[in-house]
Amino acid sequence: MTQRVAVVTGAAQGMGLRIADVLREDGFTVVGFDLQESKDGIVGNVASPADVERLTAHVADTYGRVDVLVNNAGIAGIVPFEETTLEQWHRMLEVNLTGPFLLTQALGKIMLAQGSGSVINIASVAGLRGVADRAAYNTTKHGLIGMTRTLSVEWGGRGVRVNAVCPGWVKTEMDVESQAGGYYVDSDITDHVPAGRFAVPDDIANAVAFLASSKSTFINGVALPVDGGWTADGSWQKLRLSKR
Repeated sequence: MTQRVAVVTGAAQGMGLRIADVLREDGFTVVGFDLQESKDGIVGNVASPADVERLTAHVADTYGRVDVLVNNAGIAGIVPFEETTLEQWHRMLEVNLTGPFLLTQALGKIMLAQGSGSVINIASVAGLRGVADRAAYNTTKHGLIGMTRTLSVEWGGRGVRVNAVCPGWVKTEMDVESQAGGYYVDSDITDHVPAGRFAVPDDIANAVAFLASSKSTFINGVALPVDGGWTADGSWQKLRLSKR
């Protein structure tokens, strides 16, 4: 059986760590890429062309192929638009959008040459809706979905599928940091989500594993919400909560 290779960015913690583990459980050889040390990983910055080139060379020289790329690495920020600095704006774009551009272009060339592959971009419900005080973050996630759809059209006929997973609020280190800043509490999320809970990393990892698998070979160009119904809901809160 041909060895299947997956590259997962932001694989040292949170969703990325769980995504990497689930892909390993599914039989993939996983190469992590993170600013921190990760299992079977390369240390590097997704926004650095030199680091991405070094990662790509390692994958090509070591395995000679790449079957899945998961662009998971990202940063968040909660800042009113009028207070967002140019430095914050540029940093968000570099990590959340330029990083996936660099990685998808570099590793995508290997996929195109072999005539197969699956790129999975971790976007957000913030890429499908507006979320107050997150203009920079929302812009990067809308852009990532736009890149997903465009590449699915460009590359679909050449054997490479490109999809996005759009998580709702997930219980990770990033959520802990946001709540520590006093921006929201658990009930702000759970009262809004029809399913009545936060997502957990397994919810996202299982969606990624499906899009990485042979069970999804005709799924291309989708932005899949994994949000417990957040983006589907247009009802008022009192009505929703009265049914629980």
